[in-house]
Amino acid sequence: MTDHYYTQKPTVKHNVREIEFQVGDRKLKLKTDAGVFSKSEVDFGSRLLIETMVLPAKARILDVGCGYGPIGLSAAFKCPSGHVTMVDINERAIELTAQNAERNGIRNITVHQSDKLEAVNTEKFDVVLTNPPIRAGKQTVHAIFEQAYECLNPGGGLWVVIQKKQGSPSAFAKMEELFGEADEVTKDKGYRIIRAFKK
Repeated sequence: MTDHYYTQKPTVKHNVREIEFQVGDRKLKLKTDAGVFSKSEVDFGSRLLIETMVLPAKARILDVGCGYGPIGLSAAFKCPSGHVTMVDINERAIELTAQNAERNGIRNITVHQSDKLEAVNTEKFDVVLTNPPIRAGKQTVHAIFEQAYECLNPGGGLWVVIQKKQGSPSAFAKMEELFGEADEVTKDKGYRIIRAFKK
C-alpha cells in the first residue's frame, strides 16, 4: 500500500504544525503532521459528525480511525463522565492524539494503535464513531462496520460520516444489513451522517 494516512508507519518527512478547533465554548489546540489525515485543518466531514453526534452522559465511546484526535477528543470533552477509546492504524496519528489529549487537559481517553478494531475486540462500547478510511477501500470500511457491530452493547449506536461520491449508498446498505435498519441523520455539502442502533 502506498504511503498515505492509512499506513502503519508513515515515512513521509515530518511537517508538524498546530491548528485550533472550536468545540462548543472550548478551543482545542491540535498538533498535526504530514502523513496523517486532513493535516491542515479539521475536515468538514469530521466537523459535521462532531456537531451531529449524540452521546449518552456516561457512554463508553470508541473513535475508529481517530487520526490526530478531533472527533474522539471532542467526544471526550462533550461527555466528561464518559470514556473515549481512540484507535488508528497510523502510529504517527496515535502519538499526536496522545499529545493532543495531554496538551488540552483531556484525561477521559485511552489510545491504541490498531488495525481496524483488533486492539479492542474484547471490549464493549455504547457508541462507535468513525470517519472511515475511504482510501483503504470498501472492504476495510465494511470490516470496520462489522467489527463495530460486534463491539457494541445492545442499544448502542454506530455513527458514520461518509461522502455520497465516496460510497455512502453502499455504506448505508451495509449498515442496514448488519443492524436491520439505519437512518441518515443529516447531510451537508455531499456528506452524510448515517446512524444505526444495535437491537
